Amino acid sequence: MKRPIIGLTLDSEPAGGWSKLPWYALRQNYFTSVIEAGGLPVALPHAPELAADYLGTLDGLLVTGGAFDVDPALWGKEPLHPKATLKPGRTDFEIAATRAALQRDMPVLGICGGQQLLAVALGGTLIQHIPDESPSEIPHEQPNPRTEPGHDIEVAPGTLLARVTGRARMAVNSAHHQAVRDVPEGVVVNARAPDGLIEGIEAPRHRFALGVQWHPEYAVDPADPLILRAFVEACRG
Repeated sequence: MKRPIIGLTLDSEPAGGWSKLPWYALRQNYFTSVIEAGGLPVALPHAPELAADYLGTLDGLLVTGGAFDVDPALWGKEPLHPKATLKPGRTDFEIAATRAALQRDMPVLGICGGQQLLAVALGGTLIQHIPDESPSEIPHEQPNPRTEPGHDIEVAPGTLLARVTGRARMAVNSAHHQAVRDVPEGVVVNARAPDGLIEGIEAPRHRFALGVQWHPEYAVDPADPLILRAFVEACRG
């Protein structure tokens, strides 16, 4: 069976470190998790003007995470929180590609920061810095390795996430200082942390539009690979 082509958004870094020139990067487990789920992953450079051209070659879009934040100007919030870090070129491309994918009803999976960007693309808002706006005893930026769970989440019954995973609770790895604050009508919160923080969203009006705040590509919970498999299967359609 032909593998669906899945576009993965890249992270970007300025000159220095690995290269003397600006460079792209993405962890290998993003790619391997898509391959293991049956997809054919390809990397997408940051060219907003080419978003529609890229999508014309793809069967699905996976918006990855990274150590940066979505510009609050995109959901009408000013000013920028002192703890927030922006990557305008990356966000410009991701928001253009995500909105175009949703318009085409192309399957979209948002992971961590990708979930937050998906929420904004769907009309939602974000918490800019959890410790200031929604203090919690749960370490949403877990101190232990990302290959281990940081806390549990509760999966809302009857949601796409519940159907995909077959679970009411999952153990997740947690690496974020921002989170989804509000979602618009028609977008469903499908998972929450024990402190009530939103950990997952979905848009039932779309064929497959799912966001998770954790990193299922690490497979710290046995149900994590099921999320990637369901996404890839939707892309076959």
